[in-house]
Amino acid sequence: MPWDPVRDLLGMQERLETLFGLPTAGWVPPVDLAELSTEYRLTVELPGLRRDDVTIESSDDALTIRGERPAETCRDRLQQFERGQGQFARSFRFAHTIAGDRITADLVDGILTIVVPKRDEPPPARRITVD
Repeated sequence: MPWDPVRDLLGMQERLETLFGLPTAGWVPPVDLAELSTEYRLTVELPGLRRDDVTIESSDDALTIRGERPAETCRDRLQQFERGQGQFARSFRFAHTIAGDRITADLVDGILTIVVPKRDEPPPARRITVD
């Protein structure tokens, strides 16, 4: 797995805020994004979340995933606190226009898989000879 300095810094900030009892602003679920010839495939780790906890929105070249994991109620008894809680949002921009009406999403065993088809590109321009 390649090093992601932003993810590591966000994780460290969240841990420090937790140590000092500060409320955390949210968390960042890990995402794998693959580009295939006809689609993009996102795999998001969301353990403990239900389908109703997640919202997915799309536009011509972007996708946003939002959700929330409720805060633990017995926070003062926790010995170690590593799982993120609260709200999260992840947005992705794509190089190709996406077919928002054909996006599918499935949440199984805490893994959200989103298939984002690429919109069919128009045929290339062609030159027409005038007779």
